[in-house]
Amino acid sequence: MEYIILIVVLAVLIVAAGGTMLLRPRLGRGRRGGELGQGTGTGTITRPEGDTATGSAAGTDTASAPPRPTGPAGAPPAPPVLEKPPPSAGRMARLRARLAKSQTGFGSALLTLLSRERLDDETWDEIEEVLITADVGVTPARQIVSDLKTRVKVEGTRTPDEVRAMLRAELLGQVETEASRALRTHRHEGRPAVILVVGVNGTGKTTTCGKLARSLVGDGQSVVLGAADTFRAAAVDQLQTWGDRVGAEVVRSDKEGADPASVAFEAVSQGIEAEADVVLIDTAGRLHTKIGLMDELDKVKRVVEKRTSVDEVLLVLDATTGQNGLRQARVFAEVVDVSGIVLTKLDGTAKGGIVIAVQRELGVPVKLVGLGEGPDDLAPFDAATFVDAILGG
Repeated sequence: MEYIILIVVLAVLIVAAGGTMLLRPRLGRGRRGGELGQGTGTGTITRPEGDTATGSAAGTDTASAPPRPTGPAGAPPAPPVLEKPPPSAGRMARLRARLAKSQTGFGSALLTLLSRERLDDETWDEIEEVLITADVGVTPARQIVSDLKTRVKVEGTRTPDEVRAMLRAELLGQVETEASRALRTHRHEGRPAVILVVGVNGTGKTTTCGKLARSLVGDGQSVVLGAADTFRAAAVDQLQTWGDRVGAEVVRSDKEGADPASVAFEAVSQGIEAEADVVLIDTAGRLHTKIGLMDELDKVKRVVEKRTSVDEVLLVLDATTGQNGLRQARVFAEVVDVSGIVLTKLDGTAKGGIVIAVQRELGVPVKLVGLGEGPDDLAPFDAATFVDAILGG
């Protein structure tokens, strides 16, 4: 009996010892699991010292996270380094080569035709066709051809230099306008200048606002940006980024779909309070055929004018849309009294004749042109530089 009891005791001791050994690996896996949990964000990790830290989002690669700012514990991150944009003066001249690269086909075709020994009716028809194809428009094209015919008859024999000079004078006469191309961007009567930027979707309104703010800061002016395109969170964030880069204050609403007129009003109020030089208001893109949206744009302007007057209404047009852009321009001009045109993408597939067409259609000058995708590729329009670029001279 004692022998049996001894065997049972030994068996119990062996089982107990084996169970302990079996448990150890499981506890070890549990600890490793907890450590992995810290990297994958599975919960709050208790540390030996007693403090706690919540893990990051599941699946986040902590190795790729940006470095933490140095400095005293709890100190706010260092503010972004502000960029110093170049002044706007001379920008179009600096970008002339880029403009010429896309426009020389138009100019060279005209020079070739006008240099023919004999200018018969067929040649004049070809010249008119080149002008129309370049988006000059039918009526302006016929006017140019008529003027050129008269000059050829009067001046007779033409050398290549005389042909170029003749064509340059004619194009310059069409591009020039009596209206001022200067932007009203200076404080007056103790308040900032207010610029409203309008246009259809996809023309580059928000980018134009950002580039214009950058240009104005480069000229030494202070700017407040109003993010009144409240229907697109991306547009608000984009404008914020442009403002942050150059130190321009951005007035925005955290609520998507907020009243654009309210944001515009607040931006102007903030500009007046801060004694800013310019308040730039970015509005939502809208189809020119949607009456309700156009009425809303009118409301934005009316609400701003309860606080102060609007100095500029800039209509942003995509130069590559050609004659379709003119239809858009007509409707916007009826609603908000456009004071200037911004032609974007003029360095791409656009045809330079659109400058002549839009000015003739609206009686409003082209004031700014976009000549690329870089932050400093928005330039004040200069007629002589533009015509010289078309002729490749």
